[in-house]
Amino acid sequence: MTDLVITRVFDAPRELVYRAFVDPDQLAAWFGPVGWSVPRDSIDIDPRPGGRQKFTMVNDADPSMSSPVNATFVEVVENELLVGEEDVRHIPDFGADTLRMRIEFFDEEGGRTRLVLTQSPFPAAMAGGAREGWGSSFTKLDKILG
Repeated sequence: MTDLVITRVFDAPRELVYRAFVDPDQLAAWFGPVGWSVPRDSIDIDPRPGGRQKFTMVNDADPSMSSPVNATFVEVVENELLVGEEDVRHIPDFGADTLRMRIEFFDEEGGRTRLVLTQSPFPAAMAGGAREGWGSSFTKLDKILG
């Protein structure tokens, strides 16, 4: 097990990048790697401690392939921090009961935002695919922020 840490700088102010994670319409527009999408009607987000983040990623080529997310926010600081936990016991290969995701938003020069995403504990064997998936999703996010 490892910590999966991904850092990305977006050419948009911190408030806009944060909102892309908590606004259902925006999340539906970018979340999921290329070839996957998140139907707007599957999204339920309540960004506060104890609030839920539920949605389903669906494979564009084969809609019978899906990946539901059902997490609980444990820490939220508007425009600065989102921390959520998800029960992953239903994924046998995961090797942990709970996956914790921490997303930090930092101001960068020129009105840009540095995002630091940490998922842990994360199976080392799955880290490469997850890193690639997040990179693909963030490329889609770049387009809607631009």
